[in-house]
Amino acid sequence: MMKWLIACFLSVSMVNMGHAQSAQEKGLAIAQNIERQDRGWGDATTKMKMILRNRQGQESTRAIKIKILEMKSDGDKTLIIFDSPRDLKGTAFLTFSHAVKADDQWLFLPALKRVKRISSANKSGPFMGSQFAYEDIVSFEVDKFRYKYLRDEKLGAHQAFVVETYPQYKYSGYTRQVVWVDKQRHIPLQIKYYDRKNDLLKTLKFINYKQYLNKYWRTEKQVMENHQNGSITTLIWSEYRFRNNLANSDFDRNSLKRAR
Repeated sequence: MMKWLIACFLSVSMVNMGHAQSAQEKGLAIAQNIERQDRGWGDATTKMKMILRNRQGQESTRAIKIKILEMKSDGDKTLIIFDSPRDLKGTAFLTFSHAVKADDQWLFLPALKRVKRISSANKSGPFMGSQFAYEDIVSFEVDKFRYKYLRDEKLGAHQAFVVETYPQYKYSGYTRQVVWVDKQRHIPLQIKYYDRKNDLLKTLKFINYKQYLNKYWRTEKQVMENHQNGSITTLIWSEYRFRNNLANSDFDRNSLKRAR
């Protein structure tokens, strides 16, 4: 999910490579260029407010800190730390994303004082009660999906490419995702997720983007709506900082227990 969030400029001419290009090739080309151009930011820290709202309109809020380390030869590493509410304070979640093999994920629960590994079979489950699944909390890696360009379409004020992606990793909770990508900035505007029965499960909307380091785009707000249970999770991002000299040692399993 992360590299869909931070995709940068892509020339339309790089996508429209000729009439002979198939829908699968065009979809793959879009994904490959997103990944190719989103390189070089090194590491990042940010803060996030997570707002959970159920069908009845009841809300709860969580304050979260996030650290991300860009990896050159594999998927990125991400550390998520809960600051509030009090019963979640100190909870930490570590992800090592991978291009082909299953992602590695661990959860530290301070009340139990132990680190729990998240098994591949459980990654379609909800992340900390939100409408995001564990498999959504990973960096985007091209080889995890097959692709198919569907059409050009206007979404709101933006002209977009519409691309269908098909998860290739075992135990995914999705049969497919449909992604609307802004043609000018080549950043995601919306993703629709279809469950294992191929029914529409969720819609994720990206609201407000800001550019950093004259290249990298970050969303300021995401809204994930679950159409089947009526719940909504809103993420509000702030205080992005890049190139903080983070290292691998900041993302090992021991870092979960000392995360602040």
